[in-house]
Amino acid sequence: MCGCVGIRILYFDSNCYWRCFAIAKFDHQLNEEIRDKEVRVIGADGAQLGIMSANEANRIAVEQNLDLVKISPNAVPPVCKIMDYRKFCFDQKKKEKEAKKNQKVVEIKEIRMSPSIDTNDFNTKLKNAQKFLKDGNRVKVSVRFRGREMAHTDIGEKLLQDFGASCTEIASVEKNPKLDGRFMVMFLSPKNTK
Repeated sequence: MCGCVGIRILYFDSNCYWRCFAIAKFDHQLNEEIRDKEVRVIGADGAQLGIMSANEANRIAVEQNLDLVKISPNAVPPVCKIMDYRKFCFDQKKKEKEAKKNQKVVEIKEIRMSPSIDTNDFNTKLKNAQKFLKDGNRVKVSVRFRGREMAHTDIGEKLLQDFGASCTEIASVEKNPKLDGRFMVMFLSPKNTK
């Protein structure tokens, strides 16, 4: 029975319960959860304390007001470290957040045209594609054929080649124009400017 009045937990699984709220199980075994006969212990300063029983290692951790954490469960004997587990988790989350912030996500932007596109519309689409490429995104340029336009796919291919030639300063053609059903598709990727 939990700490709340009139609410019972009818089953127990791998989650810990505290006042009717599930708390996810930690990735590491901590303190009294470590039930191995012998463990290799590393101190808070990184010094080897040797092989000892889990109870003795836990007693040393309690004396230092720190946690005993099993960091390598598959080793023989398992390796445990005395550390401040909350600070360790905080540092891990901070590192993950920093790595996530520094990663660059490359998106694929799409430009669609028809074979009978006018010059001004073509130039507008070209400017948009150049803007996408300068931002570091890949661009998928596609020409859609309708009805009888399928008989003149060479017009769409020439249109895509002209589009690729107009972007040669900032982009390279990753995939040449290729017919895929009623669409002819070409991919452009930005040139690396270092």
